[in-house]
Amino acid sequence: MLKIVERAKYFCLIPIVIILLGIIFLIAKGGFVQDVDFAGGMTMYVEMGKEVDFGEVADVVKGADASINSPKVLKSDGTQIIIQTTPIERDVRNKIITALKEHFSIDDAAVLQVEDVTATMGAQLRAQAMKAALIACLLMLIYISIRFEFFTGASAVICLLHDVLIMLAFYAIFRIPINANFIAAMLTIIGYSINNTIVVFDRVRENQGKVQKSDLKSLVNTSLKQTLRRSCFTTLTTIIPVIFLYILGVDSIKEFALPLMVGLLAGTYSSVLLAGPIWVGMKTLAKKRKYGKKVKARA
Repeated sequence: MLKIVERAKYFCLIPIVIILLGIIFLIAKGGFVQDVDFAGGMTMYVEMGKEVDFGEVADVVKGADASINSPKVLKSDGTQIIIQTTPIERDVRNKIITALKEHFSIDDAAVLQVEDVTATMGAQLRAQAMKAALIACLLMLIYISIRFEFFTGASAVICLLHDVLIMLAFYAIFRIPINANFIAAMLTIIGYSINNTIVVFDRVRENQGKVQKSDLKSLVNTSLKQTLRRSCFTTLTTIIPVIFLYILGVDSIKEFALPLMVGLLAGTYSSVLLAGPIWVGMKTLAKKRKYGKKVKARA
């Protein structure tokens, strides 16, 4: 029989180390790397009319003005590209357009759109994303507590927190810029991960009704053994298309697929190896407290 609950401390150690590494990198590097969506800057959409080398475009943009550092060039659609820079003045933006027109022989109509994202807008986006995640977790806690019990809902929410922290740690360690695609992937994983966790707890409830005298550890181990194959295959069939999206997709798709892959793995890990042991720990602690109160009352 699987002894996942008995080995819970080892399974908890891995995410704790990863999250601590993420915190260390955050402190050492001065925070997350933020994309234009969060840090603010300029985004320019340009129709090049042909396939171009992104490195060449970046060199042209950098050569337009000495104040431009590390511009980002992405593929949009067809022969359209997206140029992103840190916040720049209007005259610098005009220099970029002039340099692109001269180097690539494009006309004024090729510059389709220019957007300026302020740091205030980025802060609002972060606040809205955090609010959406908190509301989602709260509603899930209420729903699962009604369908199952409070400890089940609390265990599921802790696992969701684990998944988000692992994704954040991954971005902190590898210095990947956080942008709107990361927020979309994070909210997607919150919805996906809870599904796997509910499947596990649903089996726990079924087995609890069949085996009334079974202790909690055996109950959870048996339920995990019965759902392990399903959880692994579900994640596998989901992550394979995401991997191909990352390999074959354009840069904007890759920015969504990468955190999605990390979140899928973290979600499966927490659903299979953490949710059950956390539930057992909460139930055991509650029983000890209840027993302690009874002993005090008798005394």
